[in-house]
Amino acid sequence: MDDSTDLAAGGFSAWLLGIQAALAGRGESDVPCGTCTGCCTSSQFIHIAPDETDTLACIPAELRFAAPRMPRGHVLMGYDERGHCPMLVDDLCSIYEHRPRTCRTYDCRVFTAAGLEPDDSDKLAIASQVRRWRFGHPTDLDRIQHDAVRAAASYLQKRSDLLPEGVSASNTTQVAVLAIEAHGAFLSRREPEPQAVRVELSRRRS
Repeated sequence: MDDSTDLAAGGFSAWLLGIQAALAGRGESDVPCGTCTGCCTSSQFIHIAPDETDTLACIPAELRFAAPRMPRGHVLMGYDERGHCPMLVDDLCSIYEHRPRTCRTYDCRVFTAAGLEPDDSDKLAIASQVRRWRFGHPTDLDRIQHDAVRAAASYLQKRSDLLPEGVSASNTTQVAVLAIEAHGAFLSRREPEPQAVRVELSRRRS
């Protein structure tokens, strides 16, 4: 794979609708990954909720452990000594049709959308993919929304006091997702009042 080749990420507005639905639990992310397995090989802990019975039936109990600070029944699946998901076999997901919800909704294009990169040195493969994505802007709305998401990400990194409890401004994954949720406050291209950002975040999370 040529890591310097640009990858088409799709039209921004269409992608934004899809990722918002996925984040709200109304669908899955449709990521044109190709042969990339960056998210499967980057030392990621995968959350599995208790209602994901099909997934849990496919993952050996010894690979799961209780998720810290979460209600009983929520578990995490770890990774092997190489940082690979234990369900990755010969560079393919061995439980793809039964994969966790976390995997179904993961989309590394959120970093590109927000103008950020993964903050963890273990995620170099994801960072490489993030640099290659190129969103299309077929309409003025695509460009306006993309600019708003990037403005929201920059603002939230500077205003850590507005972040939800437990979220750090240095965690670019969380900031990128929050920028998607808060971007509506930045559509006017003027810096919004802090309260407007709080309202937008609370509206999306309610």
